[in-house]
Amino acid sequence: MSQHSQVGDQDELNIAKPLYTPIKRRSFFMYAGATAGATALLLAGCSKDDTTGPTPPPVGGTVSLGSGDVGVLNYAYALEQLEAAFYAQVKASTVMGFSPAETAYFAEVASHEAIHRDFFKAAINRDAPGKILQDLTPNFTGIDFTKRLMAAGDVKLGVLDAAKAFEDLGVAAYNGAGKLIKTAAYLVIAGQIVSVEGRHAAYVRDLINPGSFAADDQVDPISGLDKAMAPLDVIKAASGFVMEKLDASMVGM
Repeated sequence: MSQHSQVGDQDELNIAKPLYTPIKRRSFFMYAGATAGATALLLAGCSKDDTTGPTPPPVGGTVSLGSGDVGVLNYAYALEQLEAAFYAQVKASTVMGFSPAETAYFAEVASHEAIHRDFFKAAINRDAPGKILQDLTPNFTGIDFTKRLMAAGDVKLGVLDAAKAFEDLGVAAYNGAGKLIKTAAYLVIAGQIVSVEGRHAAYVRDLINPGSFAADDQVDPISGLDKAMAPLDVIKAASGFVMEKLDASMVGM
C-alpha cells in the first residue's frame, strides 16, 4: 500500500470516528455497520443534491421533514427515533410470557435501532447542519408493554403486535423511499439498514405466526418483491405513535 493511500485511509477514519465512537455496543456486527455507514457517507459529503435550503419551521403545529435527500434522511430519522424509543421501553419492561431467548433478542434489537437513530442524527448534523428534524415525542399509550400479544377484548396492542407493525412499516418505508434518494452513497446505506429491518420483521412475524415471515400481505406472490409505501402513507400510518404532526409532502422533491 502506498504512503498516500495509508494517509488517506487514516484521514477517512479520523473524519468517520464521530459517527460511531459515541455508540458503545459490544456487538462487532453493530460496530461494523456503523463504520461502513460512516465511510459511505464520506463519499456523499460534497454532494449538492441535498442543499435545498433549510428545513421549513413548524407551521400550525406541523413539522416538515424537509425536501431532497435531507428530507429522506429526516424521514428515516423520524422512523428510527420511534423504533428506538419503542424497543428501549420493551427492554426496560417485564413482558409476561417472554422466553429468555426472546428477552435477549429484543435487547439486541434495541441496540440495533439505537445505532440506526444515532447514525442518522450524526450524518444529518454533519452533512446538512441546521436541517435536522427535532427530537420527537413518542405516543405509546396504545401499547401494553407487559403483554406479549393482544388478547380478545384488549384495547391495547401487545409488544409483538406493536413490533410487527413497526417493522413491517419500516421495511415498506425504506423500500418506497429508495427511488427518492439522489445520492448513491445514501442509497447504499438505506439498503444495508432495510436488510436489518427485514430480519427483525421476519423474526417477529414468525414469533406471532410461524411461517408468516414472507406472507402475501408483505411479499407480492407474483413479483416476489417486498411491499413498498410512499412517505405520505407511512407517516399517516405512524401518526398514532408520535405526538407531533409530521409533514412528508416534500420528502425527496
